[in-house]
Amino acid sequence: MKILVTGSSGLIGGEVAAYFAEKGHDVTGIDNNMRADFFGPGGDTSWRREELKAKYPNFRHHGTDLRDRAAVLALVEELKPEAIVHSAAQPSHDLAAARPFDDFDVNAVGTLNMLEAARRHAVNAPFVHMSTNKVYGDAPNRIKLKELPQRWDYDDPAFAHGIPESFTIDQSKHSVFGASKAAGDIMAQEYGRYFGMKTCCLRGGCLTGPNHSGVELHGFLSYLVKANLEGRLYRVFGYKGKQVRDNIHSLDVARFIEAFIAAPRSGEVYNLGGGRGNSCSILEAFELAEKATGKKMNYEYVDKNREGDHICYISDLRKIKSHFPGWDITVPLEKIFSEIAESWARRGAK
Repeated sequence: MKILVTGSSGLIGGEVAAYFAEKGHDVTGIDNNMRADFFGPGGDTSWRREELKAKYPNFRHHGTDLRDRAAVLALVEELKPEAIVHSAAQPSHDLAAARPFDDFDVNAVGTLNMLEAARRHAVNAPFVHMSTNKVYGDAPNRIKLKELPQRWDYDDPAFAHGIPESFTIDQSKHSVFGASKAAGDIMAQEYGRYFGMKTCCLRGGCLTGPNHSGVELHGFLSYLVKANLEGRLYRVFGYKGKQVRDNIHSLDVARFIEAFIAAPRSGEVYNLGGGRGNSCSILEAFELAEKATGKKMNYEYVDKNREGDHICYISDLRKIKSHFPGWDITVPLEKIFSEIAESWARRGAK
C-alpha cells in the first residue's frame, strides 16, 4: 500500500511512517522541519528524518511546505496515495498567539490543501486527520470538579469515563491554536460528509513517546522528563500543578490509524487519548519522572494558567473501542516515562 504521511519527522508522523514502513508499505513523508522554525534548535526534527531515511529504503521524504497549494496538489497527483495520514501542525498555544497567520496557514489552510488534493487525486484513500482535544476549548473546565491531594477529577458521574465526542466545541475559549485546529477538524469532517470521503478526526489527548522533540511550549511529558534529566527548572503554570492529562503512546496512535485505514468510515470523530488508566497530573508526573530517572524534579510554580488550558482532561474511549473493538491501549504510563527517559539519554540529555 502507498501511504502519504505529513509531519513525518514529528512524533506521530514519524511513528506512523516507521510503523507502516516496518510492515513493508511504500511510505512517503512530507516535512519541512517548521518545528525548528517555531521552537528553535530544541524543536529540530531533522534527526528523525535522517533516521527514517537511513533505516527504511521504502521511505521517501519530501520537504514540501503544506501552505504551498500548488506544490501539494502536484505531489498528491504524482503519488496517488492509497491512504493519507495528516499529522503536520503548528502545535503550541503560546506560539499561535504570537504568530497567528503562520498558525492558521499551517493548521487550517494546510489541512484544506491536503483535503482538496486528496479529493482531486486520491478520493478513495482513507484520510486520517490528527486533530486535538483543544477543539473543545475551555468548555471542559465547566464540568464540576473535585480537588484531590494530587489532582483534579470530575465530580459529575456523567463524565466518569471522560470527555465524549458529543461534547460541545462552541462558545468557549480555545486559544488561537485551538481555533485553527477546530477549523481544520470541521473541514475534515465536511469532506467526509459532503464529498463522501473516508475521513476521520482524531482529537488527541496528550500524544507522547520516546521520539518527541519536546520543548516548553509543546510536548508535556517529553519536555518534563528532559528537564528532570538535565536538572533544569520546570515551570508549572497554574491550577496548583494538579491539572490532569491522559497520555497515549505514539505506537498506540499508529495502531489505531492502521485499524481505521483497514475499515474506514466517513466524517468520523474520535477522542484518542490514554483514557483514565493513563492519566496523570503534573504533580503525579513529577513522581513518575523521578522514578524513571532517579533524579529529583526542580520546579517552580507560576500562579497563572495558560489561556484556554484544561484543568482536567480525560478522553472517553468508549466510542472508539465500540467502532474498533480490536484496538486498545497497550503501553502503560510507567513504560511511557521509562522510554522517554531512555530516549533523551541516548540523545545526550544527562
